[in-house]
Amino acid sequence: MEITAGGLLEVRITPADVGKRVSVRRVEAVVSGSPEFTDTVGVLTSWDQGVLLITKKDGQSVRISESSLVAGKIVPPAPARRRGPAASFEELSRVAARAWQPLESEPLGGWTLRAAAGFTRRANSVLPLGDPGIPLDDALARVTSWYAERSLPAYVQVATGAAGTQEMLGAELERRGWVNEVSAEVRIGALAPVADVDAPAAGDVRLTRVPDEEWLGRYGKVSDPDLARRMLVEGPSVWFAALPGGRAIGRCVVDGRWAGFAAVTVDPAHRREGLATAVMAALARRALEEGASAAWLQVETDNPGALALYDGLGFATHHTYHHYRAAS
Repeated sequence: MEITAGGLLEVRITPADVGKRVSVRRVEAVVSGSPEFTDTVGVLTSWDQGVLLITKKDGQSVRISESSLVAGKIVPPAPARRRGPAASFEELSRVAARAWQPLESEPLGGWTLRAAAGFTRRANSVLPLGDPGIPLDDALARVTSWYAERSLPAYVQVATGAAGTQEMLGAELERRGWVNEVSAEVRIGALAPVADVDAPAAGDVRLTRVPDEEWLGRYGKVSDPDLARRMLVEGPSVWFAALPGGRAIGRCVVDGRWAGFAAVTVDPAHRREGLATAVMAALARRALEEGASAAWLQVETDNPGALALYDGLGFATHHTYHHYRAAS
């Protein structure tokens, strides 16, 4: 917080600072005559009619009355990670997009409209890396009609929490009634430690280039097997892992220095046996052989088991992304 020479807190932000990362302190309540304070750090996404809207790194929007402010200042972007791979938001977004390729896409300025008959939100949402080249309302109208032509709901994928992410776009979507339907963390880490994990079952993992019926059955998100295979095999270098009997599966896409893990799924009857770790270790070893050195994955924020697994393997959150759905 900013403190003046006289020792008093001071508000050093104005509506002109919309779009910048700020730290503010506000009075949350007064208990027995004493104020209780709350601090908030995030991107100032609006300041209208005496109300500030701050988007935190996890995408949560916080509304703060201007009259409750006691301090505020602009703060620099979050410091870069000191360990593990370095990566920009745009680099990771493009790598992730190549790992989940749509059946069709269409550019809209710097945005990419993607569709794949509804198979995964990632391949059926707008990737907005840049400016659409037209006013936002016109762009969203085009997005909505494009997906309606394909009998699909309109989604826009928006990221928060890193340098260059899209807090302002998320705030504009919310203002127009779009709903944040699901959020996921993008995590990164070094690849070699994953390959070196002591997972005895890793030797039993079978690696293939195409998922078989057993793999698809364990994946459990398949209504059209032919469509799923067509989608899942697309990518720079794709590998599928499975333990006998469908006890556990996984998918890895090797793309230059990056190995992207996905679809790590374990039979409920065999959880807590280290099988997810075994699958990831086997895939990591193959990715190392192909020259990869860094790893990434996406995990939904309401999946505590997976979050704990990836914590243990050394993955740290790089940014969070959210799928906003057009209001019906």
